[in-house]
Amino acid sequence: MRVIGFIGLGTMGSPMALNLLNKGYEVVLYNRTRSVAETLAAGRPSASVAASPKEVAREADVVVTMLGDDAAVESIYYGANGLFGGLRAGMTLVDCSTVSPELSRRLAADMEEHLTDFLDAPVTGSKPAAESGTLLFMVGGREEALDGVRDVLSAMGRAVVHMGPSGAGSQTKLAHNAIVGINGAAVAEGLALAAKAGVDPAKFLDVVGSGGAASRFLELKKDKLLAGDFSNQFSLKFMLKDLKLASAFADELQVPTPVLSAAKELFQIGESRGLGELDFSSIARVFEEWIRVSVRGASVPADAAPVERTARQEPAAAAGKSDDRRRAPRVALNIPLHISVYQWEQEGSFSGQQIEATLYDLSESGLQVRSSFPLAVDMFVVIHFPQEADLPPITGKIIRVVPDRGAFRYGCMLSGLPPFVRLQLEEYLQGKATS
Repeated sequence: MRVIGFIGLGTMGSPMALNLLNKGYEVVLYNRTRSVAETLAAGRPSASVAASPKEVAREADVVVTMLGDDAAVESIYYGANGLFGGLRAGMTLVDCSTVSPELSRRLAADMEEHLTDFLDAPVTGSKPAAESGTLLFMVGGREEALDGVRDVLSAMGRAVVHMGPSGAGSQTKLAHNAIVGINGAAVAEGLALAAKAGVDPAKFLDVVGSGGAASRFLELKKDKLLAGDFSNQFSLKFMLKDLKLASAFADELQVPTPVLSAAKELFQIGESRGLGELDFSSIARVFEEWIRVSVRGASVPADAAPVERTARQEPAAAAGKSDDRRRAPRVALNIPLHISVYQWEQEGSFSGQQIEATLYDLSESGLQVRSSFPLAVDMFVVIHFPQEADLPPITGKIIRVVPDRGAFRYGCMLSGLPPFVRLQLEEYLQGKATS
């Protein structure tokens, strides 16, 4: 039986290599952290540990790589003591990483010059599928080369699909993971909406899983979401990496992807909140922070550190209140603002003026501002913050007018405010409140 080299023993790579060993293959292992490879090889006579990727290439007939990103793949293939230094004619190298199609095509072209075959063969299925050997491989490259290693891939997966020439596997994976990321974000958003309304999260997800919104993501992540268990099966940072690659791929093809862009922005916020090493279903925590209500079920483990609540942050149904869900105001901030007020005149023209105001509070639905200038409900205004805030002008709609000691407090619902701008606004206001 041929010798298989396996490089990259992370969340996915370790169970994949273990499946090869369990199927009787002789496997040469390499990992940047050598102890990981040594632990996997311990007690397994058919496993050995190489000192470098170059050594793996010299000892193996087929080499499989499963790495984190383009930079890691380039380092393993092209770096000092990399795979290119040990290539032999007739070998086949299979990269299961999710990388840019351009890199996959370049590797294939460079391998061809060494009379070796290269297949880009990313997988679908996260850690549980890698452990059970039920991955699906989407493969780009020569079909004859794939036929020569189909048994190796089948030892790690349930299906092997030839997608086309070099790069087609990577292209397929990026389009696929765009859907996965969007779906994960959609489930978290819908769950937040239900939880904020006081709907039981477990019952809500049962309904979703039985209806038109059912998905593989929900099937795999439902229990994790309800338990607040975000242990890593596929990390948020890698999902963000894949969405960035998919976005760049879309730009290359000049395909508009507004939903992908929104999902990518959401996962960027998640990474900025320190969730990168957790499972990508932890994007639900971002929504918990925004709505200040837990989206988890009753069975939250003691160490899950659920989002802090106060009485004013509970859903109205849970608190036994009417449908007025506004939070009580925080400390009055009295931050000076300028507000542009525009009024319709005639024949498509507007007139406008700028008034002085102060920011009273940031509420869940928008801002409260105070001014002596009379405004009316349903008017649209543009709010300008002090230069130190480094915030863009924000459009708001007057939805509430409250007389306040000879002036007025206006509830302004913010229109089309991107999540990152809202976070920037909240951080600015928190800094002003504590200064």
